[in-house]
Amino acid sequence: MPLISSNYNPPLAFKNGHFSTIYNGLIRKVTDLNQERERICLSDGDFLDLDWSYCATPTDMVCIVIHGLEGDAQRAYVQGAAKILSQDSFDVCAINLRGCSGEPNRTYRSYHSGATEDLSDVIQHILELDQYKKVFLYGFSLGGNLLLKYLGECNHTPKEISGGVAISVPCQLADSLTQLLQFRNILYAERFRGNLIEKLKIKERLFPDRITGQEIKKVKTLKDFDDIYTSKAHGFMDAMDYYAKSSSLQFLPSVSVPCLIVNAKNDSFLGKACYPKEEAEQNKNLYLEVPRYGGHVGFYGPNNITYTEQRSLEFFKSLN
Repeated sequence: MPLISSNYNPPLAFKNGHFSTIYNGLIRKVTDLNQERERICLSDGDFLDLDWSYCATPTDMVCIVIHGLEGDAQRAYVQGAAKILSQDSFDVCAINLRGCSGEPNRTYRSYHSGATEDLSDVIQHILELDQYKKVFLYGFSLGGNLLLKYLGECNHTPKEISGGVAISVPCQLADSLTQLLQFRNILYAERFRGNLIEKLKIKERLFPDRITGQEIKKVKTLKDFDDIYTSKAHGFMDAMDYYAKSSSLQFLPSVSVPCLIVNAKNDSFLGKACYPKEEAEQNKNLYLEVPRYGGHVGFYGPNNITYTEQRSLEFFKSLN
């Protein structure tokens, strides 16, 4: 599909990419959403916590929502998505990726941008409930990369998978890392790094034979974290091998269900390679929208319903 024109035109303050990113990440609140937690066992014996929000009337449609790096199902962008969908005609299953639900996961490994095996386990669990005829996938940032990779690499996509939406997607991970290491993004990068190091210290206590305090002290950048922990814990040679194999960009030509990608032009986390115009033009299932504004998961909308929340609901409903 060709590039989709966007009519997103927020108030002046939200035309600033950094302001919109920070507002939606740290200031925005979503209320009046009920979430019920379910813990499931994964194929390797670890666990995931799922937070469910149910439609007021019985439905055969469910949307799986996946958060971004160091997020969780209680972030405003996840809760905002869950609220608008569950108030319409969808049940919503918001995933807390490994180690993101407030309790350390059981294994040395954790979550990462390409860990589609965990998403596959969640989908299988939902299908075994024998309740839903249509399953939609909805991911933000890392979660968006995860769902696009899953759809592109899956040789036998379950027939129930009906579509996907990916917001602010770093679909070329090395390109996104290059942007995050720029001075303009230093506050975001340091916040991510600090959170990740705290989790790595927990790994050190639980698995002292796998990681040491000296190694943790060497983590000065996000790339260091991926070289020292992510790659080693998940079977990659190093950070660059991890980025190369986990980036969803290479899998986009094989996506076989309708997917909407919304990446803002002023998203400081994304470089040129994260705007897959050519891939969208060559795959009838890909819809790429590049609004001028929006920052990183920083879209605005009236009545505390963001542009992408309304846009995503409309896209999903158009597939029914």
